[in-house]
Amino acid sequence: MKVLLDQDKCVGSGQCVLAAPEVFDQRDEDGVAILLQTEPPESDGDDVHHAALVCPAQAIDVED
Repeated sequence: MKVLLDQDKCVGSGQCVLAAPEVFDQRDEDGVAILLQTEPPESDGDDVHHAALVCPAQAIDVED
């Protein structure tokens, strides 16, 4: 699985961090999401897919 994050689309809602804190975090200065892991283990797959679904800016893509 590969996770792609478009930081230009990110609105800083933090939903991805709540859904998958082992994969996403936010920058302190502006709240924009950052990837902690671009290729997380399959065990995090459900959380990562959920994060992509709840992202209000649709800034997350997941390639299985």
